[in-house]
Amino acid sequence: MPSLKEIRTRIASVESTQKITSAMKLVSAAKLRRAQNAIHSLRPYSNKLNEILQNLSLDISDENPLFATRNPENVVVISITSNRGLCGAFNTNIIKETHRVINENYKTQLLEKKLRLICIGKKAVEQLQKSYEVMYANEALLDAPHFEEIANIVSGLIDDFIHKKIDKIDIVYNRFVNPATQKITVESFLPIVNLKEKPSQNRTNSNFIFEPNQEELVNELIPKILKIQLYKTILDSVAAEHGARMTAMAKATDNATELLKELKLKYNNVRQAVITNELNEIEGGAEALKN
Repeated sequence: MPSLKEIRTRIASVESTQKITSAMKLVSAAKLRRAQNAIHSLRPYSNKLNEILQNLSLDISDENPLFATRNPENVVVISITSNRGLCGAFNTNIIKETHRVINENYKTQLLEKKLRLICIGKKAVEQLQKSYEVMYANEALLDAPHFEEIANIVSGLIDDFIHKKIDKIDIVYNRFVNPATQKITVESFLPIVNLKEKPSQNRTNSNFIFEPNQEELVNELIPKILKIQLYKTILDSVAAEHGARMTAMAKATDNATELLKELKLKYNNVRQAVITNELNEIEGGAEALKN
């Protein structure tokens, strides 16, 4: 049976942990609110841009190089995690999904050393650089996502794709659904194929007058839409991270509360046993004196 001092030490330790997890939950909740507002504000704009592109691109030729579907010899996978832990299985799920995508879809490219990774987030860098070649890593981007910096990354990827240095780009990330739910998502970034093969059900059939012309508008829109797409993906991941951390810290705080109840009950039981034992000793001593 543990001593009273050991139980008191354990209670103090759990109370300290409870205060930390409770504070982290509040901090994550505040950050989640900002991140949630950001992603909810961007999604309608991003969806509308994609809808416009779908309406325009269905009638143009396949001359745009970003629509070109080639044999994927050189592949890039963008993996987005977080910089910090204590967010449940948030990072572990992305690492596992990245391994699965590569082993199932790009095993040949991996063996031929034609597969490279872009890691957004410290956890992705730490785990994935052990197994794959990392062509670019960025940890600071998650703390303060700037569109200009993301646009520069996308511009480089577009240029490499046009010059056939890259044939296929996929993104693996956690999509924000609600504070308690994050959906692991794998999206094809380049080439753009779904816009033509799977047009939106909301596509309008109106006849538009284009100025300067339809193809030039599409060529102007595509790079912007790709930049918005990656920007939205990173905002999605940031919001999902704060939601996962808030949920994890809430569960940790609840577990600490339950553990404290058990420890205090055990403390009282041990204390009662100690007092009873002391009373028995006093009574025994008194009897010995009488005799």
